[in-house]
Amino acid sequence: MRYLTAPHFAQLLFAFLPLGATTAQSTAFTYQDMLMLDRISGLSVDGNGSKALFNVRATDMERNKGVSTLWIKDLSNPTAPEVKLKESEEGASDAQWAPDGKSFYFLSGRGEGGTTQVWKSNLDGASAQQITRLPLDVGAYRITPDGKGLVLSLAVFPDCKGDEVACTSSRLAEKRQGSGTVYTKVFVRHWDTWADGMRNHLFYYPMDGTDAPMPYGPHVALTPGYDGDVPSKPFGGNEDFFISPDSKTVYFAAREAGRTEPWSTNFDIYSVPIGGGALTNYTKENKAWDASPRISPDGKTLAFKAMKRPGFEADRFELQLRDIATGKVTPLAASWDRSIDDFAWSRDGKSIYAIAADVGRTRLFQIEVKSNTVTPLSQDGHMDTFLETPEGFVFLKSGLNSPSQLFASAPKAKMVDEGATTLTAVNASLSSKKFGAFEQFNFAGWNNETVHGYVIKPANYEEGKKYPVAFLIHGGPQGSFGDGWSFRWNPQTYAGAGYAVVMIDFHGSTGYGQAFCDAISTHWGDRPLEDLQKGWAHALKTYPFLDADRAAALGASYGGFMVNWIASQWKAPWKCLVSHNGVFEARSMGYTTEEMWFEDWEQGVSVYDDPQKYDTFNPALHVNEWSVPMLVIHSDKDYRIPIEQGIGLFTALQAKGVESQFLRFPDENHWVLKPQNSMQWHRTVFDWLDRHIGEGAKKN
Repeated sequence: MRYLTAPHFAQLLFAFLPLGATTAQSTAFTYQDMLMLDRISGLSVDGNGSKALFNVRATDMERNKGVSTLWIKDLSNPTAPEVKLKESEEGASDAQWAPDGKSFYFLSGRGEGGTTQVWKSNLDGASAQQITRLPLDVGAYRITPDGKGLVLSLAVFPDCKGDEVACTSSRLAEKRQGSGTVYTKVFVRHWDTWADGMRNHLFYYPMDGTDAPMPYGPHVALTPGYDGDVPSKPFGGNEDFFISPDSKTVYFAAREAGRTEPWSTNFDIYSVPIGGGALTNYTKENKAWDASPRISPDGKTLAFKAMKRPGFEADRFELQLRDIATGKVTPLAASWDRSIDDFAWSRDGKSIYAIAADVGRTRLFQIEVKSNTVTPLSQDGHMDTFLETPEGFVFLKSGLNSPSQLFASAPKAKMVDEGATTLTAVNASLSSKKFGAFEQFNFAGWNNETVHGYVIKPANYEEGKKYPVAFLIHGGPQGSFGDGWSFRWNPQTYAGAGYAVVMIDFHGSTGYGQAFCDAISTHWGDRPLEDLQKGWAHALKTYPFLDADRAAALGASYGGFMVNWIASQWKAPWKCLVSHNGVFEARSMGYTTEEMWFEDWEQGVSVYDDPQKYDTFNPALHVNEWSVPMLVIHSDKDYRIPIEQGIGLFTALQAKGVESQFLRFPDENHWVLKPQNSMQWHRTVFDWLDRHIGEGAKKN
């Protein structure tokens, strides 16, 4: 029996509904509902485990942006409501408790000149003081355990001599003659940004221990001249660096760029004295990816994640332990066939707690250091983040039917989410929404190996009726459509619109062992396609409410590629298709994408060395076989799969006379993030589905 506080029971019940369950909810959950939901992130708990800070991002649709504020929760009084901190109303993020628990720090762009700086607030959040006063934005930070300083990340020009901050600020203020840029090496652009010659570097910023803000000037460069980024671009944060318990050493993960950056996954773990000095590379023998340094509470052991195969970004992340005194490195739980997402040392230093994908779920595990024993600590859903407290665990968790909420584990519970107390009432309006009940299934896929998937009933499900189907294909391709919440590809929005949903974790998906993940490389168009075909056949046979005559296939990124591929290779089941930012012409993709290691690994060879290999699963070579109506979506700032892929796809459809539409976003990247754009995306997609398999199709 799950014990939840009364205001949250109805809301959280949905995350664990079996397929046959029914509810008394009144209105179906829609994409309009989803886009206006608040989003919790950024959990921080004080050392005593008495108070939790977190971010809530609200959507301002009229102003077309998200607004992030800080909230505090008294963990000793679970029934008391969480409180928004007044001082954060101008925008705040990344709250971190001071070591003494009497104050907290956060990032805000309210400073002079609009730069993002570190601020400090008292416990009630009613007032705040600016701590850093730098002419550059603070990208990420950590507080030293002794509370005497900060380690900051700032974007600077690495060729600046002397004071990198002052030099960079001066260069940025210079007036340029002409708009052109000369590049001498790649990346010329990455994700959604053109290279500007700047690198994220680390700095130590001492504080004098008083509330008086330190004037600009006393910072110490920790990585001067380093040709690399800390944190890494485009998504790195303060998880890329860590401070030793004695506040004397900074550990960080970084990739030296050189001239091979777009082909290299060789990140290493370094250390540097907090007062500056020579860098020490701890993992130079490993040419693959090393990440996330974490020092044990006693300061004696460095834990980090490591891959084994250079050039492969989806290799298994295995935990390694390095004895600081002797340098001896020992793998932890080497026989456990799961890849670590995030981890932290236990308070007593005897275990490591780790988050990992596991058979369509993302769970928390305990790994004992001495015995290497791995024990699951959560059951279902998606563990977003967690922190251990003296009383147990506080964590953010989501599910297919619930966005992230804050929980506290029950005392002595074997599973942290068993009998957990819900601590927040964010998005409490969901208690009046109807969700589609879901069920995980499995079948024999490629090579007769077990493949898993999910089916979701329409929110308005009635026994005995058949419903049109949205067949969702995930991206990555090393990813998963499992028991977790999404604000982009959310299957419950389809269920709310009256569609059943089928999702298959085909070979290449994460959470099923590394061999299963590896199976897709150089096999984008055959093994996963076989899984999708067999999964579709199994779902039709098992779930009679699926209408095989009214089905659409939709996907993004790799899922977009697969939609483009099945347009010729498996078009019979589909009345329409939706391809978002998918690969259309494989050779062109090999020449124009930015992270070349990905294409080289997935194709098995560089496009420069064997361009014909890229034609094995090249949708562009099968245009003459297309006939299924397709909606094409692509964005100008997508440098992972450039806009020309979408333009070429739409042009081919139009040239062949196939019914088609092209939705272009000039201001989005590989994802659609702006609220109004996301609203338009969903409106366009659901109008397309309605016309071909929904109520609109019946009228036509």
